[in-house]
Amino acid sequence: MNLFVFFAVVFILTFLLGKLLEKIRVPWIFAALLIGAGLAVYNPFEQITSSETFGIFAQIGMYLLLFLVGFELDLNKLKKESGFIFRSTFLIIFLEGFIGTFVVHFIFGIDWLISFLVALSFATVGEAILIPILHEFKLVNTTLGQSIIGIGTADDIIEIILLLFVSILVGAQADGNIVFILFSLAALILMTAAFQFFNKKRDRFHFVSIETLFLFVLFVFFLFIGIGTYAAAAPLAAILAGVSVRHFIRNERLKFIEDELKSLTYGLFAPLFFVSIGAELNVHYLVSFPLLVLLVVAVSNGAKLLGSYLVGRKKLGARGSILLGIGLSVRFSTSIIIIKFLYDNGVIGLDIYSVIVASSIVFKFIIPILFSQLITRWKSVVI
Repeated sequence: MNLFVFFAVVFILTFLLGKLLEKIRVPWIFAALLIGAGLAVYNPFEQITSSETFGIFAQIGMYLLLFLVGFELDLNKLKKESGFIFRSTFLIIFLEGFIGTFVVHFIFGIDWLISFLVALSFATVGEAILIPILHEFKLVNTTLGQSIIGIGTADDIIEIILLLFVSILVGAQADGNIVFILFSLAALILMTAAFQFFNKKRDRFHFVSIETLFLFVLFVFFLFIGIGTYAAAAPLAAILAGVSVRHFIRNERLKFIEDELKSLTYGLFAPLFFVSIGAELNVHYLVSFPLLVLLVVAVSNGAKLLGSYLVGRKKLGARGSILLGIGLSVRFSTSIIIIKFLYDNGVIGLDIYSVIVASSIVFKFIIPILFSQLITRWKSVVI
C-alpha cells in the first residue's frame, strides 16, 4: 500500500468510526486516535507510519491545532472574567499538578522538574470537547457552562506559559545555547507585538479575496514556526502565530478564515496527527502494567473533582461542582501535544508517554458519556 492509499483508508475509517462515536457524544476526531491505537497493536504499514513524509504531515497537524488555540484565544475576554474563574483555574490545575508530580516522580523515577511539567501539562483542560454537549443541553449561558468555558479559556494561558518553559528546556538540552534560545523567543514575541501595532493600520492592507488572505495567513503560520524551530519552540510559535493573525485580520473576515483553518486542520492534518499519537503507544507495556493507567486516571480525576468541589460548591452547589470537575477532566488539548513534544525530544520515555496517552483515551471516551448522562439527570438542579 502506498502513502496515498493509506491516507484514503485513514480518512474513510475516521469518517465511518467518527459517525458511530458521535452517537454516544464522543467527538468524531477521537476516531483517528483509536485507529492509531489499533496500529499500535498490529501495524502492517509501519514503513509508512515511520516515514519522514507521514511525520511531516502529522507535525503540521500538531502545529495547526496549536495555531487554532492562539487564533481562538480572546485576551480581552479573559480580562473581563470574574475572580472566580481565575481562582478556580489555578486551584484546580495546580492541585492536580502538585499531586501528579509525586506520582510521576516516584512511579517513573523522573526528576522533580520534569515530573512537575508532565503533571502540570496533563492537568490542563480540553474544554472544546464539551462545547457541543453544552450547546445541546442549552447550558452554554448557565453558571455551570460559563464556568467550564471560562476555566478552559484561562487554562490556555497556563498552557502557553508551560509551552514556554518546555521549549526553553528542550532547546537548552538540544544545543546548550540559552542565549540563542532566548533571542529566538524574543524575536517571536516582538513579531507578535508588531502585529498588534499593525492592527491599528490593518485597513491599509487590502486582500482582494479570501484565498489571497488565506495565503498570507499560511505565510505567517510557517514563518513563526520556522523561527520557533531555531529555539525548539515551534509549538509556542504556532500559538503566537494564531494570536497575531486574529488581531491583524479585519473582523468581518475572521469567520471566513476560521472556517478555512478548521477545514484544513480537521479535514486533513489533525486526523493524521492523532493517528501518529495512537500508533506510538507501547501496547506491551500497557498490557503489562494496566494498573498504572488506572492510577493516573484515578489521581488526575480525583484531584480535579476535589479542586472543583472546594471552589465551586458555594457557587454551583454540590452536584454542579461535581459536574464541573467531571467536565474539566476531559483531555484533548495542548496537554497531549506537550507530552508528545517532550517524548519526541527525549525528555521523557516511552513508558510514561504510553501511560498518559492511554489514560487520555480513557478520559475522552468515558467523560463525555458520563457528563451527558449526569446532565440529563441533574439538569434541573444545576441551571
